[in-house]
Amino acid sequence: QVQLVESGGGLVQPGGSLRLACAASGSISSINVMGWYRQAPGNQREWVATITTGGSTTYADSGKGRFSISRDNAENTIFLQVNSLKPEDTAVYYCAARTINNAYWGQGTQVTVSS
Repeated sequence: QVQLVESGGGLVQPGGSLRLACAASGSISSINVMGWYRQAPGNQREWVATITTGGSTTYADSGKGRFSISRDNAENTIFLQVNSLKPEDTAVYYCAARTINNAYWGQGTQVTVSS
């Protein structure tokens, strides 16, 4: 089992930045890849970014150039730096981890971009 706990969300003005964190615990060694997803009201959950155990990263087009995913292996934590935020970035941001047999989700952290 893997447990994921997100933090760092909040209310920010357009153009602002936030750093989201996701702390993993449990069967850490079984994780192959971790990532971030988001879900805005009335929309389906969408993929944002992924980072592998080797540190390779990929991004959805919506976040390229503005979002940066990273990891701290010593702390079993991944981060999502979100810059130049737009109102359309408002959503609940979820952390996810995938093992060979399972996928795990955190409870989400709310990001609201508004003036």
